[in-house]
Amino acid sequence: MPDVTKSQSGTAVDTAVDAVAPPTEVDTAPATGPAPQQNKPRSLWGDAWFELRHRPLFWISAVLLVLLLAIAAFPGLFTGADPRDGDLTNHFLTKPELTHFFQADWFGYDGQGRSIYARVIYGTRASIMVGVGVTVVVTLFGGLLGMVAGYFGGWIDSIVSRIVDIFFGLPFLLGSMVVLNAFTERKVYVVIAALAFLGWTTIARVMRSSVITAKQADYVTAARALGAGTSRILFRHVLPNALAPTIVVATISLGAYISAEATLSFLGLGLADPTISWGIDISDAKDAIRDNPHVMLFPAGMLSLTVFAFITLGDAVRDALDPKLR
Repeated sequence: MPDVTKSQSGTAVDTAVDAVAPPTEVDTAPATGPAPQQNKPRSLWGDAWFELRHRPLFWISAVLLVLLLAIAAFPGLFTGADPRDGDLTNHFLTKPELTHFFQADWFGYDGQGRSIYARVIYGTRASIMVGVGVTVVVTLFGGLLGMVAGYFGGWIDSIVSRIVDIFFGLPFLLGSMVVLNAFTERKVYVVIAALAFLGWTTIARVMRSSVITAKQADYVTAARALGAGTSRILFRHVLPNALAPTIVVATISLGAYISAEATLSFLGLGLADPTISWGIDISDAKDAIRDNPHVMLFPAGMLSLTVFAFITLGDAVRDALDPKLR
C-alpha cells in the first residue's frame, strides 16, 4: 500500500520550494526600451507661456508691438523724409497715394507742407517713451509701497492706504494738467513725471492685495519658521507669487498712458514743439478735418493701433495668468 502521508508531504515541500525559488532568467531580464517619462509640473510662468502660445490675439499684439518698438528705435529705416521739413507748395495738395510706398507723400502732407507719414513714424518714439517710462516708474514706486503696506500691515498699512486714497481721489487728467501747467518747457521726461505722479495708486492697491494673499500661504509660514529673514521672504517667496496681477495691470495701463499723453498734447498741455507727437498732429489737423480728413486719420489711427496692441496683450496675459479664466 503506498505511503499517502509521505506523498502528500513531498508535494507540500515541492510546492514550498517552488514558491521561494528565484525567478527564471526570462523574468529577471531587464525591460527593453526607454523608461516612461513622467510629466514634470509646470510653474506659474511656464503654464502662462504655454497658454499664451495658443492664443492668436497674443501673437497679433506681440507682432504689432515688436513693429512699433522697431519704428520707435529706428525711425530712419522706415522713412527717409524729415518730419520737420515743411514745404508750403504741398499745402494739403498731395492726397494719400500708394504709388510711392514708404516715401514722403504716401500719407500726403499737412497744412504746413510736412510729410504726414514721416511725422507718424517719428511720433511713435515719443508716445512709446512716455508709455513705457510712466509704466516703469509707477510699477516700481507703487509696487514697492503696496508690497511694504501689504506685508507689514498695522500702522504702516494704514498710513500708506490713506495716502493712496488721497491721490486716488484726484482726477487723473485734471491733476496732470495742473502739474504740467507749472512747467514752461514740457519735454518727454516732464510728461512722464506728471503722469506718474498720479498714476501709481492703482498699482499700489493691486500689489497690496496680492501681497496680503501671498503672505498667508503655507510656504511663507514655513520659511518664517525656518528662520528666513524679512528681505528673503519678501523677494524670494512673496514677490514672485504676487507679481502676476501687477504685470497684467501695468501692461493694460501702458496703453492708457499713451492715450493720456496724446490727450494732453491735443489740449496743448502735453508735449510741445519741437517734439513730434501724435497728439500734437491731431490737434493741428482738427481745423482741416472736413476738407482733409486724412491729416487727422493717420496719426489717430496709429494711436488707436498702439493702444489696441497694449490692451490686447494685457488681456491675453491676464487670461494666461488667472486659472479661473481658462
